[in-house]
Amino acid sequence: MSTETSTAETTGERAAQPDRPAFRYDAEMAGRIERKWQDFWEAEQTFHAPNPGEPGSEKPKFYLMDMFPYPSGAGLHVGHPLGFIGTDVLGRYLRMTGHNVLHPMGFDAFGLPAEQYAVQTGTHPRTTTEANIARYREQLRQLGLGHDPRRSVSTTDIPFYRWTQWIFREIFEAWYDADAGRARPIAELRASYESGERSTPDGRPYTELSEGERRALIDSHRLAYISEAPVNWCPGLGTVLANEEVTPEGRSERGNFPVFRRNLKQWMMRITAYADRLADDLDRVEWPESVKAMQRNWIGRSEGARVRFPVQHGADAIEVFTTRPDTLFGATYMVLAPEHPLVEKIVPAAWPAGVDARWTGGAATPAEAVADYRAEAGRKSELDRQENKDKTGVFTGAYAVNPVNGQPVPVFVADYVLMGYGTGAIMAVPGQDQRDWDFATAFGLPIVRTVDPGSGPGGESYDGEAFTGEGPAINSANDEVSLDGLGIAEAKRTIIDWLAARGDGEGVVQYKLRDWLFSRQRYWGEPFPIVWDEHGPVSLPEDQLPVVLPEVDDYSPKTYDADDANSEPEPPLSRASEWVNVELDLGDGPKAYRRETNTMPQWAGSCWYYLRYLDPENADRFVSKEAEQYWVGKDLARSPEDPGGVDLYVGGVEHAVLHLLYSRFWHKVLFDLGHVSSEEPFRKLFNQGYIQAWAYTDARGMYVPAEEVAEEIGADGTSRFTWNGEPVTREYGKMGKSLKNVVTPDEMCDRYGADTFRLYEMYTGPMEASRPWSTRDVVGPQRFLQRVWRNLVDEQTGEPTVVDDEPGDEVQRALHKAIAGVRADYPALHYNTAAAKLIELNNVLTKRGTAVERPVAEALVLMMAPLTPHLAEELWQKLGHDGSLAYAPFPEADERFLVADTVEYPIQVNGKVRSRVTVAADAEQDEIRAAALADEKIVAALDGAEPKKVIVVPGRLVNIVR
Repeated sequence: MSTETSTAETTGERAAQPDRPAFRYDAEMAGRIERKWQDFWEAEQTFHAPNPGEPGSEKPKFYLMDMFPYPSGAGLHVGHPLGFIGTDVLGRYLRMTGHNVLHPMGFDAFGLPAEQYAVQTGTHPRTTTEANIARYREQLRQLGLGHDPRRSVSTTDIPFYRWTQWIFREIFEAWYDADAGRARPIAELRASYESGERSTPDGRPYTELSEGERRALIDSHRLAYISEAPVNWCPGLGTVLANEEVTPEGRSERGNFPVFRRNLKQWMMRITAYADRLADDLDRVEWPESVKAMQRNWIGRSEGARVRFPVQHGADAIEVFTTRPDTLFGATYMVLAPEHPLVEKIVPAAWPAGVDARWTGGAATPAEAVADYRAEAGRKSELDRQENKDKTGVFTGAYAVNPVNGQPVPVFVADYVLMGYGTGAIMAVPGQDQRDWDFATAFGLPIVRTVDPGSGPGGESYDGEAFTGEGPAINSANDEVSLDGLGIAEAKRTIIDWLAARGDGEGVVQYKLRDWLFSRQRYWGEPFPIVWDEHGPVSLPEDQLPVVLPEVDDYSPKTYDADDANSEPEPPLSRASEWVNVELDLGDGPKAYRRETNTMPQWAGSCWYYLRYLDPENADRFVSKEAEQYWVGKDLARSPEDPGGVDLYVGGVEHAVLHLLYSRFWHKVLFDLGHVSSEEPFRKLFNQGYIQAWAYTDARGMYVPAEEVAEEIGADGTSRFTWNGEPVTREYGKMGKSLKNVVTPDEMCDRYGADTFRLYEMYTGPMEASRPWSTRDVVGPQRFLQRVWRNLVDEQTGEPTVVDDEPGDEVQRALHKAIAGVRADYPALHYNTAAAKLIELNNVLTKRGTAVERPVAEALVLMMAPLTPHLAEELWQKLGHDGSLAYAPFPEADERFLVADTVEYPIQVNGKVRSRVTVAADAEQDEIRAAALADEKIVAALDGAEPKKVIVVPGRLVNIVR
């Protein structure tokens, strides 16, 4: 595409207007310039990043990536592009410094919002999703973002989710070999059973097991498996919800329906097998320490013991995990989570004789008490159960036996114990745990201290509360072992050894991390590549992928009365009977199968999309080995421990745990199975801040449109805000559609131009900091760009005004100071200070009032290019250059001009700056002192008095004490 067009054609000479130059840089001209260069970049494929072996791939590579957006119908608001513009600035700078930059953009497009819109309107989710994506693409193009358009993906594209299904199949067909510390193909596990190398749980030869038994045994090892798991069941929506989709009040985030905890069969991912690696490998990535801490806390690794408490008059034993086995002698009762599978097994038909009435919940039988309590607990969210200070529970009617002293301990059901942590059961030690103390006090249960609080021989007077500190063990001995007098660490080792010798327990490492619930009862998601026969799930072979979503008449799952906790999920796909019931030949002849009718969660596509960007048209592999190794392979020259991954991943801190943890898990499985050479998906992570804005609520607490709110200044200078004449309350926070305070980038581009908008977002603060949005402040960056234009272009003719002269030393020093600073700021993502340095340099040029020398003009334009690329391209062309400056060499500072000839010293008198003096950079202290005292303002300030002291701080200041 040629860029050789006339000045009038490219900048759009206006019709004559009184007192208005024909070639003034304003929003109208900016819009024409921006569209011209966007068309040019697209036609010339300016931002196409070559893969290995292609011309240009010999340059140092840099893989730069944003967390991709969900394309809602509302489009982008000005908060969304903050990170996108930031990565674009860096990508443009890196291209100009000789790098092969891959900067792609895609769309995370499956999920509930599109499905709910489809339910409401009858429009297919794909129709609305693709329309939303088209809208986002237009907005992103308008901002001049230098993405490689060939590499864009959407998680809803069938060729993309074919490979999502393939990866799921790989995970399903794998197991975790704890001895080898990695995943291995399930076929190797099966072979080890068939050969007798591995024994079956009951010792029978594998070949003697029935087909159903063999399948069940193998399935129990898979990394993707079906399990009866406690889930968040929302009858009002007819689907299971992830924890993050449930409000603290125990209701659905969408629709505000009640959510119940209950056990349902669901697909699970065995992420817990990778808990140690997920925690340990955080030391190998360049991530914010706060994000690493959040992931470590989520994984929650802790060392302790697993202890078995036999149930009286029953064959079962209750297993607990405790980090304090040294307190076992103080365990006076036990608690099971309401969802614990043992609850129903241990409940007797009648209450034991003499049971405390406080324990029964007023029920006639234990079964009735437990059923009522479980129903009540099911209406609470996990957060509510953890934070509720009122301890509630009921006695199951059963007793277990404390293995260290043989004492019977009553077994309760209480909602402050969660099935999602440990074993879902606890030994309660009220003397050493305040929650247990509160429960024991409420129910009249014994309290035995096992750690000396130091307030008395037995600690009986320790202020009526649990002692959670450290001290020697007390009240902790039997005929075989004594912990009394031992410190915590030694007491732990002693009791664990004793338990292990008796078969009552063992030392273990436990995690707060739970296996990943991977099912959704929705239509708009990836179908599982799974069919079912009489023995369970079977994965489809690769040549039968993709499994494409069928057309359905109703996109909604079957919903129920919002309070019907016992209802059963019926996903939309289950009604597509011709799709569900199929006859297939999976290698052993045609058979009838039933397809899996749940779909994958929205997380699935985002777990691996960064790999598909590398090779999006590959029909034979999810990514070629060469492309993966080139773009995300390990760089041992960088560090012997380098795990590989995307060079820089930028996105919001709200994804600090789940998305990043799930991606890391999938990537490690792919690494173990030999599909990728890197061990981590994201080598370096950066969390950008947010654009914040004022929002307004009326007397009902409902948000009102921010742009319609009027401000009135009272006589006392205070502000009053009204909407439709009624007072409203102002609050500050994130910009968002729900808060009705959205400003769109389209508005800003129309009013000021995309370059002005880009510069404003980058200039208002550090990338990592949240910052306020103020539309009226956008005029500042616009005026800077207009001054640059006037310094280089005649507003009457549109012709350049630069001169082919060498700049003087003063301008050279200003120029090279700016170059050195900007070269340091861009790679550090310090765009606000880079912009400030460019403004400072342009101010120097403006104040001179003379034509700008070509070397200075060209360097200024090149430095501006990452921040304001359209304007820079236009000015570069006006300066006589052909084509784009996208790969033009970035200016380098000349060290000769970075050495200052003079130094300006502020002069303080009694701590207050009164004047400034400029002296030679190599001036001695006596010369600096003399120059300061001779300054006329200082002479006046001293008023003839002899100063008591004059302190010269070399290179910084002069302080005079009167």
